[in-house]
Amino acid sequence: MSNKFINNLRKGENFELRTELNSEYRERRKEAVRRVIANMTIGKDVSDLFTDVLKNMQTDDLEIKKLIYLYLMSYAREKPDLVILAINTFVRDSEDNNPLLRALAIRTMGCLHVLEILDYISEPLLRCLKDRDAYVRKTAVVCVAKIYELSKEAAIEQGLVDIVVEMLSDSNALVVANAVSSLREINDVAKANGQIEPVWSINDSSVVQLLKVLNDNTEWGQISILEALVDYKPTKNRAIKICDATLPRLQHANSGVVLAAIRLILEYERYIKDDEITAKYNKKLIPPLISLLSTSPEIQYVALRSISLVLKKHPLLLSKEINMFFLKYNDPDYIKFEKLDLLVNLCTDANVDKLLSELTEYSKEVDSSVCRRSITAIERLALKFSDSAEKCLEVLIEIIELKGVYAVQQSSIAICNIARTFTHLGNGKIARLAVPALYSAYDLLDTDPNSKSSLIFLIGEYPSVSPDIAYELLERLEPELLSEEESVQLSIVHASVSFFLRSPGRAQQIVLKILQKAFENCSSMDVRDVSLMYWRLLSSNPEIAKQIVLAKKPSIDAVHGSQITPKELESYLTKLGCVSSVTQTMNQKFLPKKGQSPGSADVGLGNGSGGALDSGSSNNMADNYSQSRNNNNDDNTNADEEPELLISF
Repeated sequence: MSNKFINNLRKGENFELRTELNSEYRERRKEAVRRVIANMTIGKDVSDLFTDVLKNMQTDDLEIKKLIYLYLMSYAREKPDLVILAINTFVRDSEDNNPLLRALAIRTMGCLHVLEILDYISEPLLRCLKDRDAYVRKTAVVCVAKIYELSKEAAIEQGLVDIVVEMLSDSNALVVANAVSSLREINDVAKANGQIEPVWSINDSSVVQLLKVLNDNTEWGQISILEALVDYKPTKNRAIKICDATLPRLQHANSGVVLAAIRLILEYERYIKDDEITAKYNKKLIPPLISLLSTSPEIQYVALRSISLVLKKHPLLLSKEINMFFLKYNDPDYIKFEKLDLLVNLCTDANVDKLLSELTEYSKEVDSSVCRRSITAIERLALKFSDSAEKCLEVLIEIIELKGVYAVQQSSIAICNIARTFTHLGNGKIARLAVPALYSAYDLLDTDPNSKSSLIFLIGEYPSVSPDIAYELLERLEPELLSEEESVQLSIVHASVSFFLRSPGRAQQIVLKILQKAFENCSSMDVRDVSLMYWRLLSSNPEIAKQIVLAKKPSIDAVHGSQITPKELESYLTKLGCVSSVTQTMNQKFLPKKGQSPGSADVGLGNGSGGALDSGSSNNMADNYSQSRNNNNDDNTNADEEPELLISF
């Protein structure tokens, strides 16, 4: 093998980085470390540089040390045997005069997550838990949760959990907040491992201490404390006292704190059981809920999803604030959709006319999604308020006359659903006004199978529909039957049979053509089966066919979307602002299973149950340090048999 080929093999970025990491010049080594971290950040594998990076740990440069520690946390699990080489440096740094370095060392050791370090971390951790500096203590408290996750036995043997419980009485508010977060994370780990009883339960003395430090904490610390208090089961008087102490948090600038406070107050209503007091608290929830709508779109979405859950428990809470949920021109689509859902839920008999007028304007939007959703909202208003159903129908007819493509298509579906719910309208205004309006705009329905199916259903279902329109439409559809979507084919078959049973003399030839063509030539088995069924039913007993085919159809439920059970609602309200409540998915469906790393119990708005943990892990350690200091079908066997062409009356 030639030297030239060997040299080419040696070339590469990692080879260059290794050379730089072993350079005799400090600045070149420093730049190499930065490049290693940059490569690691974008997903490049730099694990083969592990030992070369370790050689640079002996430095007084805090920036480089932080970068190297970050590298170690990323690759420690891949190189557990080599991590031991860094233990001496960790221990030495945990005794340094600089509290930032002490905290950095103990934090990194806890995040390495390798069993090999357990024998070496105990002494430095115990020392840092009793450190004179609050920043070091609050970082060490976080480390205990990491050790418990790694080895429950080691944490208990060293008495680390008991020390953290004692630190709930620490003089520094941030230490207390991190202790609460650490204990809650330990409970999550224990629960994930099958332990029924929690490792730590909040008691009366803990509540007193937590309330004492609530005001002095950072926003993430306040979230942690409020979430811990949600798990507490107070007496009525204590619940009132805690709610009173929580009320100022409703005015906090951080939306996560606001949602955590709302979550706590809603949870404690079950313990207060006094309608007058709970009504007072509920009234105070209105301004913060409204103020959340003036935040960024992402936060608005979480707020809107949370508001929808609150309204399921207190439907009339925001009924007088409906104007605040009207759509804005610059709202993203996902915000507009949530607002439309909320507007229907907030609507009452007193403001239904006002909302109907607003929805009519939204139906003229150029955006097809908003247009369709607005018309669906009008349909839901009609189903929800029967006294306003006729007015909603008139609005839909006006929308159809404007001949907007998406508006006409969605209006066809909405009118069909209204007709099924209100039979008197189906045989009245819908048959006389809506169906002719839709028929005149039939060309606009051609591209949407659902809207076309709705119109076809209407002409077959209601006897008040003009026979001329019904016959003309069926004659128009019969040649196109085989080229239509399956749903449209089924609608044509149903409508032709219904029309035939009402006007047998006029419709006999058209129903024969449609049924025969559908049975003999349609590729869909469903269409063929339905056609065969109708053929045999009409051939055997037309009177029975009338009873079956012309029977009243089930009405459409006014409830939109999936229903939430009371148990699910209770669970979502206790996790208000978290992933489970925003997605409205029970958390066991997406949390790790037993034996996997539990991570955070639920990711919240801005921060979840581990909010204070993140504050202790911030890269901007100096800022945190300063703040800490200051705060001290198989049945269709005969389906292909050709039926006899006999229909007699």
